[in-house]
Amino acid sequence: MTVNSGSPGWYLRRLSRMGPREVAGRAGDAVRRRRWRSARPDCPSVTGARFTAVLPAGTVAEVPPDAVKRLVAEADQLMAGHVEFFGVERDDLTDPDWSYDPKTGRRAPSGYAFDVPYRDEDVAGDIKQIWEPSRHQYLTVLAAAYAVTGNERYAERVAEHLRSWWTANPPLRGVHWISGIELGIRLLSWVWIRRLLDGWPGAAELFEDNPVALNQIWHHQRWLAAFPSRGSSANNHVIAETAGQFAAACAFNWFPSSARWRSDALRSLERQLRANTFDSGLNRELATEYHGLVLELGLAAVAEADAADVPVPESLRLVLLRMTDALAAVVDNRLRPPRQGDADDGHGLVLDGTGTDRWGSLLATGDAVFGRLDWWPTVTGTDVRTPLLAALVRPYAQDGTARPATRPAHFADAGLTVLRGPEEIWCRCDGGPHGFLSIAAHAHADALSVEVRHDGVDVLADPGTYCYHGQPAWRQYFRSTLGHNTLQLDGGDQSVSGGPFLWTRHARTRVLDVDNSGAGVARWAAEHDGYQGSVHRRRVELTAESQELRIVDEVRGRQSPRRDVRLAFHLGPAIAADLAGHRAVLTWTRDGAERSAVLDLPARLSWQAHRGETDPPLGWYSAGFGRKEPTTTLIGTGFADGTDEFTTVLGFRGQGGA
Repeated sequence: MTVNSGSPGWYLRRLSRMGPREVAGRAGDAVRRRRWRSARPDCPSVTGARFTAVLPAGTVAEVPPDAVKRLVAEADQLMAGHVEFFGVERDDLTDPDWSYDPKTGRRAPSGYAFDVPYRDEDVAGDIKQIWEPSRHQYLTVLAAAYAVTGNERYAERVAEHLRSWWTANPPLRGVHWISGIELGIRLLSWVWIRRLLDGWPGAAELFEDNPVALNQIWHHQRWLAAFPSRGSSANNHVIAETAGQFAAACAFNWFPSSARWRSDALRSLERQLRANTFDSGLNRELATEYHGLVLELGLAAVAEADAADVPVPESLRLVLLRMTDALAAVVDNRLRPPRQGDADDGHGLVLDGTGTDRWGSLLATGDAVFGRLDWWPTVTGTDVRTPLLAALVRPYAQDGTARPATRPAHFADAGLTVLRGPEEIWCRCDGGPHGFLSIAAHAHADALSVEVRHDGVDVLADPGTYCYHGQPAWRQYFRSTLGHNTLQLDGGDQSVSGGPFLWTRHARTRVLDVDNSGAGVARWAAEHDGYQGSVHRRRVELTAESQELRIVDEVRGRQSPRRDVRLAFHLGPAIAADLAGHRAVLTWTRDGAERSAVLDLPARLSWQAHRGETDPPLGWYSAGFGRKEPTTTLIGTGFADGTDEFTTVLGFRGQGGA
């Protein structure tokens, strides 16, 4: 079903997922937006402002040489105007048009921000393409390049672009004043730009001695204080809003409202971080990239607090510690975390060049701030961000803090289980909640799906996300049940979508059994009730000696009429498949070595390979937002009558199963 997120029906469905308090809050927001249309106060006068949240002396010298090399190479590409956002190559970054979308060729309308129809790609273009440069994270890269080289051309380009942006985007005008997450991340970028340019003679003139900059900073914080994400929308967006607000109120503490903004933002950040995080440390959206985004934002906020000597509740640091330990627990041997839920390549703070591993960087920062545990994977890469953050963050007091003594494999509250075998076999099993809050905005209909890797290579892959706005058929496919390694009944999804970021009915999943004791066979079993009248139950066994993964699917419940079954297995883009009947021979190359496996599929289903199909979409893999490539998807079709078992065996030594 294609759903228009701006239609009256969508608004009714969206309203149905809100509680009375949220409805009242949003009504107040609507009144405030109307009032702000004609009431735009100026920033209060500021005298004697100084920036004191500088890096300790000698910090920049701690950045490893290879990280500096990557950073400078990236900065030079940016100086030449070259950048890639979400699969679109651009060469216009020497003098950006801040409202232009190169993907569609459209410019977003100007005018009062809250009147701009930013969800309509036919009018505003691809809003992600427009918003991304204005997060100014490419400017933090240029500022970092200045900090490590002293070359003033980087600083001068940053100043030129900030002045250009401030002129083109006065408060409350245009698309960059619509979404709080954009304002929050932009404020955090400005804090770090000012910090990294501190040695440049023009830094104070650009920021604290510049009335235009002061006006922008003040209006950003006034906006965030007035329009927080509420209720069913209080997901990663509210973390970005409060982290950016808090960082700016700490570092740019020049306004009469700074102390209030700071205390309110810190209180909200602590509360929302806890609300967005399971006790186990995993993010409640069950979307791994948002776990990374929230962790980056939280660490950056703590850095600002410690730099400004603002006390932070230990409960906030504890959440970040648990998130870091959870990340260390779920990554594979190549430090790749699960590909679960939505992913839009969003970062909280970018100080590194291309080629720096995001997850290795986060674990390196976790090591510096919290201390690594014995079972943590080894991080061999380097980055710029870790030594800079670690120089600001107060070391964590670990006395009395309980941390896992061994590597966790099952996160009961999140329903995520990782089975590990020899030869670096890694298998994620999904038995968790459908998503976070009543709309589960970033969830996929992926209950009981599995994701299997061999030495970091996707064998049975989660296809990813690809897009959010403007391409409803693709958005629907990548978040559908058929778009994951699980079983579909009667051609429908397990959970019901009401829009691109809205689910109106959520499948309920429960884990029945987990045995990861290391006795030679790791087991997991779970079921969900998403198909009305039937229950889908799945068992997974990973046998160490035979290097064999066995998946058994059952459909229980309604006996008649028979239900149409489609069982999907999505292969990673590196995997070649030779399907004959119900057996597929899989081959790939890793580090120059040929690898192979055999996938024995349920014989009672009729199997067909699909690759790169578009009507409807099937057989695709998205390595990152805005990017997709053909891959092989194996689909088995048949029927279930309530007594069937469908057994699939993946053997990594070439032998199949029964």
